[in-house]
Amino acid sequence: MSELDLVPEIVDEEARRSAVERLRTAQVLLPTLAQLVDPSQIPDGLSADLDAVDPDEPRAANLFRVHWYNDARRRRRAPLPDYVELPEVLTGVKARIVVALGCRFPMIGAHKVLAAYGCLAPRLVTGRFDPARHKAVWPSTGNYCRGGVAISRILGCRGVAVLPAGMSRERFDWLQGWVASPADIVRTPGTESNVKEIYDKCHELERDPANVILNQFSEFGNYLVHFHCTGRALGAIFEDLRRRDPALRLAALVAATGSAGTIAAGDYLKAQYGSKIVAVEALECPTMLYNGYGEHNIQGIGDKHIPLIHNVMNTDVVVGVSDRSTDALDVLFNTEVGGRYLATRRRIDPALVAALDGLGLSGIANVLGAVKTAKHLELGRSDVIATVATDSAAMYASERERCLATRFAAGFDEVTAGEVFAGHLLAATEDHLIELTHVDRRRIFNLGYYTWVEQQGISLEAFDRRKDQAFWRGIQDSVGAWDRLIEDFNRETGVDRPA
Repeated sequence: MSELDLVPEIVDEEARRSAVERLRTAQVLLPTLAQLVDPSQIPDGLSADLDAVDPDEPRAANLFRVHWYNDARRRRRAPLPDYVELPEVLTGVKARIVVALGCRFPMIGAHKVLAAYGCLAPRLVTGRFDPARHKAVWPSTGNYCRGGVAISRILGCRGVAVLPAGMSRERFDWLQGWVASPADIVRTPGTESNVKEIYDKCHELERDPANVILNQFSEFGNYLVHFHCTGRALGAIFEDLRRRDPALRLAALVAATGSAGTIAAGDYLKAQYGSKIVAVEALECPTMLYNGYGEHNIQGIGDKHIPLIHNVMNTDVVVGVSDRSTDALDVLFNTEVGGRYLATRRRIDPALVAALDGLGLSGIANVLGAVKTAKHLELGRSDVIATVATDSAAMYASERERCLATRFAAGFDEVTAGEVFAGHLLAATEDHLIELTHVDRRRIFNLGYYTWVEQQGISLEAFDRRKDQAFWRGIQDSVGAWDRLIEDFNRETGVDRPA
């Protein structure tokens, strides 16, 4: 918005008036961040109206479902964010691993729709985006650009998805049903690790002043909504567990860095509970661990660089997870043979086995990162590790078919299921894990220089400001000012019931 800061102030009155008119015509009411943090603040009348709205429709009312508190049908508000707790018989560790389910979010079945709203809504209410003349360009490795297209469509904006051509078929199938034109799906070379190629395409698109790039890796709105919404949602889950067992402590938040949005929840949880922040990355592309590079298939955690919005100097642990493990466990969790093995041979509750389809590839990576963390830190039964599954197995049926056809071409039977379970879950060790010293943090922080200063043109002074935790607290504390801008904007549209 400015070079670096997320500043809650109006910068273009004319563009803001245009946005007011567009949303008035479309009958869009914007939820405040406070309402997305705590949906009980949404007026009862609006909540009742949602019962008649399909969570997968491009309806303005679905903005009031862009939070963690949707039930399993994604139609009604739940008292707690939906999650699964993984027992020792599955994970092999005593620590209690709880996984918040991003598939409960509307429209895209992934929590990246929250990040997309957190990036576009602030631009609308400050006049930084005029829906009459701007297009919202969403660079992503899949879910964020889907969320961006959904939010754009609801807000009366043109959304353009930019993502690698090698991402799962399901991502492209979804996009084709939501974009205004096939030209609004821009395929870049490569797969998950090819983020630089996405940036190159965005530089090309940015030559047209009508294109506004909402880069999740550098948009501090992404950080802000996850700090407050995801952080507090995970805190609510922990508090519910602690009500039943007061001896529990929140030991860690584990999250693949990706764009570094979700891991912002760790800053909140660390401030509230003293928990560690654990960053997960693909072992095949160990950027933080070894300044490495490579290709991998843990879709949703684009890498080979350090996101601008990653608060590196507050991160405690980095752990590497192999895509060989995530691919194999995806097959184990989502085939009849695998489910039968887990339920009958491992004596895992069939209801939990069925619930494992709520974990997509990056969710499985987060679980493995949590297992490795629990072993390394020697965590026990009173320790809780919180993590998230951004999306579900529904996004990866084509990847599963590919894995079965190649890696398990000889067949996936009960013996193979046992080998996968033993080799990729029970045998997970604390290898490729670093507890970060100050020097380690500086090394990772400095690695971001090459992307953001040399390639993307951020000034060195602005880049270095992110070392100071006061910088991040300034963003965190701005939430009230943003909500006042949203409330003022809503008053001007005059909309009190979303379409």
